[in-house]
Amino acid sequence: MSNVIEVDPETVKSWIDQGEAQIIDVREDQELASYSLVGALHIPMSMFDVEAVPKDGHKKLVFMCAHGMRSLQVGQYLLDNNHVSEAYNMTGGVAAWAGAGLPSDAT
Repeated sequence: MSNVIEVDPETVKSWIDQGEAQIIDVREDQELASYSLVGALHIPMSMFDVEAVPKDGHKKLVFMCAHGMRSLQVGQYLLDNNHVSEAYNMTGGVAAWAGAGLPSDAT
């Protein structure tokens, strides 16, 4: 069984800048109003649609939520059910991203 790979926000930002990652934000709609990342694909956990997950395989799929717990669950579910062969979880979620001073859609 494969496990989700934990990755810190700075590494995720580097991957985004190099065009190597797709962020999948599993937070709920109301959470996006306070903070979101440019280019993130929003698939709320409460209505998660496996078919909405990109399947091209050219980018690392990095799942994120507020603090990294829901995104870890989603990534593990996708791995366990063979929907993806590799999944990354942004450790600490958007709280860690913001804490690191990384840009959001408002900056």
